[in-house]
Amino acid sequence: MRGLQEHGRRVPEDVSVVGFDDVPEAAYFMPALTKVRPHFDAVARASFELLVAQLGSDDGGVLHRAVMPTLISRASVAAPPR
Repeated sequence: MRGLQEHGRRVPEDVSVVGFDDVPEAAYFMPALTKVRPHFDAVARASFELLVAQLGSDDGGVLHRAVMPTLISRASVAAPPR
């Protein structure tokens, strides 16, 4: 966001900014940074379950599972101008 500001861009008026990982400090940025919060425990659990299923399977198929993150909406995003 600092780089955008240094180049004359305003957040969120000109550019919306979203980060990943939701570090606690994000809420204190100016403006407060919108973040995607991954659920690392759910990803680890799903990964382990898929690994066990893969090891116990003879078909060799690829297994997939989606773990949806949570969007923490803060002041660094705005609707696009009309």
